[in-house]
Amino acid sequence: MMPFFALTMIESRLVRMFDDLKAEIGEEAFANIHKDDLYEMIKDKGQGYNIYIFEKNQTLTDICRNDKSFEIDFDAYLHGFDGETKDLLGVDATEGEKFLDIKGVISKLKAKKVLMGYTKLWSEIDLKPFNNSEITTLEEHIKRKWADISAETAGEQYTPDDVIALIAEIIASKIEESDKLLKIYDCTCGGGNLLFGVEDRINAKFSRLTQTYGQDWNDALYALAKIESRFRADSKIEHGNTLVEDKFYNEEFDVVIANPPYGVSWKGYQKDIENDKTDRFKYLPSVSDGQLLFMQHLISKLDSSGMGVVVHNGSTLFSGDAGSSESNIRKWMFGSDIVEAVIQLPTDEFFNTGIYTYLWVLNKNKKPQHKDKVMLINASEKFKPLKKNKGSKRNEVDEASRLEIVETLTHYQSTDYAKVFDKEYFYFNKQAIMLTNVDKYGNSIEAKLKEGKKSEKLIPTKLSDGDRVLTEFVITTFDADQFTTLADAFELDIKPYITSLDYKEQPLVISTDSAKYWFDSEQDTLIKEVNGKQELLGCGRIVVKSAYKNASKTQPERIEISVELSPDYQKDYEIIPFHRDEAANKKEIATFMAQYITKPFSYLENVVGVELNFNKIFYKPEKLRDVVDILAEINEIEGDLKKLEMGLSL
Repeated sequence: MMPFFALTMIESRLVRMFDDLKAEIGEEAFANIHKDDLYEMIKDKGQGYNIYIFEKNQTLTDICRNDKSFEIDFDAYLHGFDGETKDLLGVDATEGEKFLDIKGVISKLKAKKVLMGYTKLWSEIDLKPFNNSEITTLEEHIKRKWADISAETAGEQYTPDDVIALIAEIIASKIEESDKLLKIYDCTCGGGNLLFGVEDRINAKFSRLTQTYGQDWNDALYALAKIESRFRADSKIEHGNTLVEDKFYNEEFDVVIANPPYGVSWKGYQKDIENDKTDRFKYLPSVSDGQLLFMQHLISKLDSSGMGVVVHNGSTLFSGDAGSSESNIRKWMFGSDIVEAVIQLPTDEFFNTGIYTYLWVLNKNKKPQHKDKVMLINASEKFKPLKKNKGSKRNEVDEASRLEIVETLTHYQSTDYAKVFDKEYFYFNKQAIMLTNVDKYGNSIEAKLKEGKKSEKLIPTKLSDGDRVLTEFVITTFDADQFTTLADAFELDIKPYITSLDYKEQPLVISTDSAKYWFDSEQDTLIKEVNGKQELLGCGRIVVKSAYKNASKTQPERIEISVELSPDYQKDYEIIPFHRDEAANKKEIATFMAQYITKPFSYLENVVGVELNFNKIFYKPEKLRDVVDILAEINEIEGDLKKLEMGLSL
């Protein structure tokens, strides 16, 4: 569909431009213009050229009238376009960049013997009466149908018209009339429906001049956007991977918008990203999802007072633990005070996914009262169901809902579905601690160790686990009937056996010349017995290790088994609310520990993370039914069952 739609669109606009040129010059004067002069006049407009349209006054409709010469004429018609148009359509596509690859489509239609009939159907579509905005909307719906069967990358979402309208309304609420050119940029512009859709809506509200910039690496979508851009007053579209090669590296923009792919891996160009020298990427997120790479890139493209609206799925809100790249990116964004709001859209909003999506509203020029604050808007219920589904799209954010959302954002006051927070509300401490486990009496072997010692080394004479007894702890011989070498005996016997020992689950007893040691699981304590008298040492661990040693000048080849008693330490993490004041933050952590941690502990590192949780903030518990109503319903069901039983017994 798309190559022929693009062909029809190009022809209709060239014919319209041709008619406008005739009207401007006058029919009589126009008839006397030399072919070369006409070519230069049309070339200067930068919208393309076609010999059939401008020199022979023929269109696809005329070519389709003669079935005998159709294929020859159609081929000549396609080759009558200017070089750029032929490249974008893929008239002479090779194995490299095919863009719209109309050549490949024509080959398939010829093989099925339907080329002329298919072309004739498209030739009957007249797009001349439609303006740029209307054609962009039509193109969006065709692309959506096309994307359902031909999207190359999972996670690519084509932005529906109602979401584009909402984004445009948000942007319109942030800008003013001005003589300054408004530069709008989309780093993953696809076919341009979001970029041009926003521009058209801005132009409908403001007389301010606009200029659009877009880049995309999908051949066909880039070609569509490039073709569209030629019929707009001031638009620049480039082809390539934005994350690897920013074609607008020396530009900054007033407005950035994007709906980058969700959950798409960037492994294929990981080295390029890691070696990037532009300083765009403060942190690199998981290689399985590049959304936050696009976010960082877009922020880098904002001018000193720029703003933007970016569409993401939920992973950008909460993926990654404290200290992860994802959390650090959010922390950097909040620390830069660039996030003004995050808006949760309804489910079933996009054409090929039913998930929740979110609009991140970025603003480098916040109002003073918005500084260091972030607004969350739960617009998940702000929609109307479609009368007829469009793929997975069942809902749309209707005009009344859009205006309400924008009004809520503008007022920046908490409501029943919107909340304003200090940005630090979304921060949290992930405080690491080292717990010292204690026995039922609150004791640890740590208190029994000599000062400065981390463990007590034993000189064992015997080790018993109930099944096997060891009495040799420096082993230099082995059973030649079972093993070929001492190293073989270590790998196949001693090492696996020592590794399997569990002092808590087995009756493991360690004997020395003067005492016996074991762990009492009922009391969670180590016990030392001397001459039948038992001493509770406190909670601790029996650590048995084995090692194979090669022969040296002074020592033979050997297996060494060692035993030591050590405190039972356990690393843990606590999630604690964050305070921007350092002293208050430390006090909050200490208060939390005193209230919830009962074991001895020492502080380890503290990492501050950032995440947004819409479910937690806007959670509404389900209203419980009254007991009287439930009992009445049970009685009614029991009555119905009795009637059924009576009916069966008759």
